[in-house]
Order: sequence, then structure tokens, then C-alpha cells
Amino acid sequence: VFAHLPPGLPRVVSVGRLDINSEGLLLLTNDGGLARYLELPANALKRCYRMRLHGPVKAARLARLTQGITVDGVRYGPIEARMEGARGANAWLVVRLKEGKNREIRKVMAHLGLQVSRLIRTAYGPFQLGYLPPGSAAEVPPNTLKEKLPGYFAQGSRLQSVNQNWQQ
Repeated sequence: VFAHLPPGLPRVVSVGRLDINSEGLLLLTNDGGLARYLELPANALKRCYRMRLHGPVKAARLARLTQGITVDGVRYGPIEARMEGARGANAWLVVRLKEGKNREIRKVMAHLGLQVSRLIRTAYGPFQLGYLPPGSAAEVPPNTLKEKLPGYFAQGSRLQSVNQNWQQ
């Protein structure tokens, strides 16, 4: 990812991660504090994914995910799952979760007897993938950051710092 960024960007870090078999929205920032804020489970920022699954999807089992689930001794928090459609042995689901533990969606779906064949992150907190073409990047203006993350920017010095970085 970093090798394909536009030239001249300052050093950036990723917010969260996408494994090699996943695609979609990846947030990058040059503000380590902002990255940490976005990743902390205590801030309860939901991540939204679309996924293509192979296997029999049972609505009742998906509904129980809202209570959380334990897989191989690991407790996963509530997951909202909604069926988008099915064709043959494949189905499309939309899921929302707050934690985003390592390979959480793939592990939970495997526990339900489903194989994830495509996983696309479409949103991270208030940020949406929208119609951004694959492989492209778009900068979020400071005023949009302040609007979407008022809890982080409650201290005025943080926004001033972002404005200075934006102008550099």
C-alpha cells in the first residue's frame, strides 16, 4: 500500500489493518494520536464490511451474533449481520462490528460453517469508502475531520496541528 501512495506525502501510518485477502477502505494518517483514537475499542467506532460467503447462511445464527460469540476461547463482541442476497451456494452479507480483532470476521464465519471468499471494508467509523476507485487515495480536509470526530478534536490544539500539516 505505502509504495503506491502519491509522491510527496508525509510519513503516514495505517489505522487498523486489512489482511492480504481483504480490500476496501484503509485510513492513513500522519497523526499517531488520531490513529490510536480511531483504533481504541473504548471509542466504539463501527467498522462495516460487505462479504461474499460460501455455504448455507442461517438467519437465526446470524441474529445471535448481536450477543457476541466465543470461538476457540476468544470472545468476540456483538456483530450486526444482514443478508444482502444469495445466488446458489454464495451469499452477500453486510456486517458491522466495533472491535475488529485479528481476522475476526473470517474466524466467526468459519465457526458458523461459512467460508468468506471476498471481504470489503466499506466504512470505518464516520468515514465511508463511497465511490473511491481501487488503488486511489483522497485526503480528508481538516474541517471534515473536526465535524466527524468531535470527541478527538475537543482540544483546539489538535485541530491547529492538523491545519498546519494540511498546509505543508
